[in-house]
Amino acid sequence: MTAKLILGTEIREAILEEITAEVKQIKEKHGVVPGLVTILVGENPASISYVTLKIQTGHRVGFKEVQDSQPETISEADLLALIDKYNKDDSINGILVQLPLPKHIDEKKILNAIDPDKDVDGFHPVNVGRLMIGGAEVKFPPCTPAGIQEMIVRAGVETKGAEVVVVGRSNIVGKPIANMMLQKGKGANSTVTIVHTGTKDLASHCKRADILIVAAGVPGLVKPEWIKPGACVIDVGVNRVGEKISEKTGKKIAILRGDVDFDAAKEIAGSITPVPGGVGPMTITMLMKNTLNSLKFKLGLM
Repeated sequence: MTAKLILGTEIREAILEEITAEVKQIKEKHGVVPGLVTILVGENPASISYVTLKIQTGHRVGFKEVQDSQPETISEADLLALIDKYNKDDSINGILVQLPLPKHIDEKKILNAIDPDKDVDGFHPVNVGRLMIGGAEVKFPPCTPAGIQEMIVRAGVETKGAEVVVVGRSNIVGKPIANMMLQKGKGANSTVTIVHTGTKDLASHCKRADILIVAAGVPGLVKPEWIKPGACVIDVGVNRVGEKISEKTGKKIAILRGDVDFDAAKEIAGSITPVPGGVGPMTITMLMKNTLNSLKFKLGLM
């Protein structure tokens, strides 16, 4: 039987509608809306495209959106001063610095300068620590892992006591989602194993997973025979493996492939995310949710 598709495109729409409704209620009751600033340094085409999508999504849900574009030549000191300005701005609840930054700027220093209570990306060491502690301490889980967990919950997959195997140990996806899935609470309380390039017999670990989360960045890494029948498979990989001509526009577009052999895996798994259209759409969605929550924390609503 073919697996149930877990579509990030559909789940995104549901969450954005929920956020829009909450923003409207808060505006009517408290007279404020969430404020999100995105700082873009330079003119990297991919960064511009991503920032544009963030801004469009923010406007859609009723946020105050600020795009602060800076030249590639901005000094590290001036960028730190800009962040300090937004740290002190009461109308701003979330601060994003779009990466990558020019080589003359220390990314770690810049990200650590953001007020942890406005770090809606969830990358500041304070928020990483909060995530590790879990429970009420958590303010802003990193957006992609938060999206993964949301997809699992909304797909009706049982996580309590489930064997979760995470393929990949990055600070952005692998480590945080593993930590989130082992915490007590909804959508978690699982038994978690992290596997990586140093793991012996990768296949044997994957085979026992009730929930298999793959974030390795290797096209087609996970073979169908590695998947437990009926498992939930979350493929985080978005790998460019070539180009093709779009039938709609006639222009070249990237051919994307996940870390899982999707066509074969969907005949074995119980549920699975496609690439594209799976985890990808959830990242900006959860960024919006974190920004809304930042305002709710400030207003004492959480």
